[in-house]
Parts: sequence; C-alpha cells; structure tokens
Amino acid sequence: MSAVADAETFGALVRAERKGQKLTQEQLAGLAGVGVRFLRELEAGKESCQLGRALQVAHTLGLVVSVNTRRELRL
Repeated sequence: MSAVADAETFGALVRAERKGQKLTQEQLAGLAGVGVRFLRELEAGKESCQLGRALQVAHTLGLVVSVNTRRELRL
C-alpha cells in the first residue's frame, strides 16, 4: 500500500500503473472517458484536478483508493 499525501504522489502512482499496463495516455483517457489533457495534468500532479474524474481514472486502472484516519493507521 502506498500512502498518498498530495496530488503529485497520486499522479505518479497513476502514471506508474498506466505504464506498467503498457497503456499510452491516449489509450487510458479513452478507456476512462476523460480527456488526454486531464490525464496529463493528473499525472503531473495538478492540484486542481477534479476528484471524481481522478477516481474514475484510478478505477479504470484497477487501483483501489481508500481513506484511513491516522488513528486507524497506528493500530
């Protein structure tokens, strides 16, 4: 599991998974129903990317996004 604390880290994880699946940005954008520009900005860590669309891309790649409290992580 990778802890994500900022948009840059999330974007890097998306990029790494996309490349691991040997998908181009254009292919992933088409599969996820988002624009190539959005995907480029997401992978670059643009902080104003829409959360819903970012989650859509993650889901398309098979990434599971979960949120835990710091208290839960200490257990």
